[in-house]
Amino acid sequence: MTTLRDIVKDRKIYSIDAGRTVLEAARFMMEHNIGALPVLRNGELVGIVSERDIMNRVVAVGRMPGTTGVAEVMTANPRAVAAEESIEECLFIMREFGFRHLPIVDGKELKGVVSLRDLLMRQAAEMEREARRAAS
Repeated sequence: MTTLRDIVKDRKIYSIDAGRTVLEAARFMMEHNIGALPVLRNGELVGIVSERDIMNRVVAVGRMPGTTGVAEVMTANPRAVAAEESIEECLFIMREFGFRHLPIVDGKELKGVVSLRDLLMRQAAEMEREARRAAS
């Protein structure tokens, strides 16, 4: 069974400090083509900020991204999952709570983030491999 550790083991870990601005977060996300960033304070996960958070909590209400802090608009204390968690359990959590991104932790150490797309693509690839095996 594939775990989250298998999915993120070779990925660079992206995050942003809670003291940064929304403008810095948005630019960082654009540069790295990512839709959500774990937010750290003193190296510990304290939140997550997504493109949707920026649209709903900053742009749509007329706040200034250059002066609004990430900590003001992030989702605080996000649900995180262990690196050994299964894809199936993560999909259940995402469906149940309406999440599109889940931080992955090992104890208190951030190991990465998975998106709903990451999980669905991995699951689809596994199903395709199984179908090919069955056909041969």
